[in-house]
Amino acid sequence: MQHRDEQNKSMTMAGLNLIGQALTIYDNDLRLVLSNAPFQSMFDLPDALAQPGATFRDTITHLAHGGEYGEVGDVETFVTERIETARAFKPHYMERTRANGRTISVEGSPLPEGGWVTVYTDISAAKAQEALLRARSDALSDQVLSHSEQLAQSNRELAAMIAALEETKRQLTASEARARLTTEMMPAHISHVDTSGRYTYSNQRFSTIFPERPSDIIGHKMSDVLGHLNYEKVSNALNKAINGTATVQEFTDETTARRIKTALTPDPAGGAYILSTDVTEETQTRAALQQTRRRALAAQMTSGLAHDFSNLLTIILGMQSRMARLPDLPADAPPLIEGTLAAARRGGALISSIAQITSPRSLRLTATDLPLMMQNLATLAEPTLPAGMTLTIEPLETAPVLLDQGMVQDCLLNLVLNARDAMGTSGDIHITIRRVHDTWIEFLITDTGPGFSTAALTKALDPFFTTKGAEGSGLGLPMVYDMTKLAGGDLRLSNATQGAKIRLRLPYRAALPATTGLVLLVEDRDDLRAVLRDMLMGMGHSVIEATTTDEASALLADLPDIALILSDIQLEGDSTGTDLAHRLGPDSPPLILMTSLPPDAPLFLEAQKHAPVLRKPFTADDLSALISPTQDAPK
Repeated sequence: MQHRDEQNKSMTMAGLNLIGQALTIYDNDLRLVLSNAPFQSMFDLPDALAQPGATFRDTITHLAHGGEYGEVGDVETFVTERIETARAFKPHYMERTRANGRTISVEGSPLPEGGWVTVYTDISAAKAQEALLRARSDALSDQVLSHSEQLAQSNRELAAMIAALEETKRQLTASEARARLTTEMMPAHISHVDTSGRYTYSNQRFSTIFPERPSDIIGHKMSDVLGHLNYEKVSNALNKAINGTATVQEFTDETTARRIKTALTPDPAGGAYILSTDVTEETQTRAALQQTRRRALAAQMTSGLAHDFSNLLTIILGMQSRMARLPDLPADAPPLIEGTLAAARRGGALISSIAQITSPRSLRLTATDLPLMMQNLATLAEPTLPAGMTLTIEPLETAPVLLDQGMVQDCLLNLVLNARDAMGTSGDIHITIRRVHDTWIEFLITDTGPGFSTAALTKALDPFFTTKGAEGSGLGLPMVYDMTKLAGGDLRLSNATQGAKIRLRLPYRAALPATTGLVLLVEDRDDLRAVLRDMLMGMGHSVIEATTTDEASALLADLPDIALILSDIQLEGDSTGTDLAHRLGPDSPPLILMTSLPPDAPLFLEAQKHAPVLRKPFTADDLSALISPTQDAPK
């Protein structure tokens, strides 16, 4: 920014030095603030009197001694009178003939913050022409007089045009200020880059979309500001925009793991305009919604088939059982009957697995102690491992987080058992948990087995694909993938230096702090509010009630002791519980939203971006499950 200010100052001075008039600006202490080169040359001043800070007194004294004002009797008195006139700061225009015979005009105007600006113009040539015209006025023709009248009219028109331009300039300045205010208020980063990819404009939202980065990016190259890895992801889209094709690009920021959506629009004058927004929560919700729709489609396709197949298996099992009880069976019949029964039972287990994938399931988020959950996982998994195999877990020491604990344990146990089956009788399984900023909780599972084959890396998440032959159903990893996507997470398969590597990420949501303090209940139905009040009081809370977001906002402003907010999404009036979430500041109490809307309703999806959402009807246990049991209540 300092470099840009210096550059602007140099460009301004270069322009002032090119005009044919002398210019000075003095402050209210009568010290020089600015002067251009013609001022020094017009009055033949030494360098010291042309530098900022030079006093008006010293300059007038120098000019008086140099004869600029002709014969001056008492220089000190003359200088004092000039200083008193200058301190009055009144607009003035005067013309005077200098000692060298040249005539100059002097026009001064006071400045709003004090001081004044003065312009000196050499009008000797104009004065000479006026004298010549006066001397020969009797010889001027009617044509010349008419031309003078036309010239006067043109001058008046020009003055009117200048006034109109000044008004247009004022309106443009106001419009630009409104446009800049609008760009600063938008929850997006808006910028412009030139054809070389260097930022020429940016609002102050860069550090909001890309945390831990400065917002002062004007003059810097996009590749340096975003970082090499991020720039590689958007460079093709940027080149398309610079070459005239609008495009939209989504990418994951390597530093913060946030999902960023960037729209690039060509600038006809060169370069491109860029609009970047953080769509992390939207992406997580979209992934969960897409998986729910896939499950619904799969359920629709398989429900009838599974029903008929189950009936056939039931008939087969019944007939084989009757056959086993027949007398005088051949010696080789019992093994065949037992094999048929085993195959039918395995078919039944397969149908049950399909039903688990396709049947409706909703997340049950609870305040989860991660170290304790991993300790329970080790208790479940270690007895199933061979003697030569080890399971090592590096837990994450963190405050409780909101997870579907049963779902996460099922996923991790499935991955551990898959690693066990891949390694045989010996090897190491390692689980590392880490927090990726405020975006994800990441579970990294590695083993020392043979790793994934090329086919497995491509198809392992497809239902019924298996590398275990007849022993595998091909539904283990697809079930893990399904549950991960249902939670708005992500699952990636790869190979490490030795063995397989699976990266499972789930959205990070901190559990609400435990409290038995004052709860603000926001519900517009009287009967339901009474039930919820009793539920909260039975949990040890004091309760204060509101029916609208406006009432809730007023209570929050007046009562600093509120420790928790429980609000319905749909309320009286135009505002919703989601609007209430928008009004809360960083120091506001934790918020829990509740609704009877279906999980795919737009309001439900929007609410999930801001707070945990309870589906009605719910119990006190459902509510308390969202609150951390290990944190102390606020004092």
